[in-house]
Amino acid sequence: MQSDTASLFQHYTDILRANGLAARSIDNYLYSLKGFTRFLGERPLHGASADDVVAYQISIAATGGSDSRIRVATYALRAFLRFVLERGDWNDARLPKPRGPQRLPEILSSDEVQAILDAAPSPKHRAAFMLCYGSGLRTEELLHLEPRHVDSKRMVLRVEQGKGRKDRPVVLPHTILAELRDCWRRYRPQRYLFEGRRPGQPMAATTLQRAFRTALHKAGIHKRVTPRSMRHAFATHLVEQGTPLRVVQTLLGHKSLNTTAVYTHLAQTWLTEVKSPLDSLKDAKPRS
Repeated sequence: MQSDTASLFQHYTDILRANGLAARSIDNYLYSLKGFTRFLGERPLHGASADDVVAYQISIAATGGSDSRIRVATYALRAFLRFVLERGDWNDARLPKPRGPQRLPEILSSDEVQAILDAAPSPKHRAAFMLCYGSGLRTEELLHLEPRHVDSKRMVLRVEQGKGRKDRPVVLPHTILAELRDCWRRYRPQRYLFEGRRPGQPMAATTLQRAFRTALHKAGIHKRVTPRSMRHAFATHLVEQGTPLRVVQTLLGHKSLNTTAVYTHLAQTWLTEVKSPLDSLKDAKPRS
């Protein structure tokens, strides 16, 4: 990487950090910028234009890149041209913003959640799955929990620097305390509640995912679900129980209520109250 290009990358990294982006988001943005740099070839990065961004979007799509990858590249390059190159001679609002298909996640039933917990490959994984479902945690939030975050007197779990670098309290289920204490005695973690093979380091997300797949196979569940599906189940089941949507929003750490509102579509409460017009047809009734 040439020195001028390297300095632009560093400047961009500093801007992203100053704006509070998570480390994973910064990595994704820099990955997109590197791909854009290769796309430009011999042309200097500081001379890039909005037309180059559109051409790069088309190039990604032509090589089979997903809509998600194109979206990330769009956001990354839009910010780069605006804040690093300070290009004010073009309207970034005109950049195409591809949208992926809107698919609702598959939701686990209470019985399926119980089956997954029973099929967990170890007590550590069982406790991790229980917290994903019982507190509605994201995977990264779960893996960076420390013993000091557990307030057993108030039955509150403190999530520090979750998505958007925000702290929030979440509910701590009574049934998880015994599991967590057993895990602490059994594994003696040095810092995090759920550590991997290296003491003092959090369990890898891929390790949790493998354990979840193992539990799914053992439980005989064939839905396309991941550890994050336990969070979806947490929110959906709360809505089905009549929990106010604002409360669910706070527990999940959503910035917008619109994001939380998707769980009203996933909840089955209103579906059971709807009578299909087919049931009103006389000819549709079973014939003797």
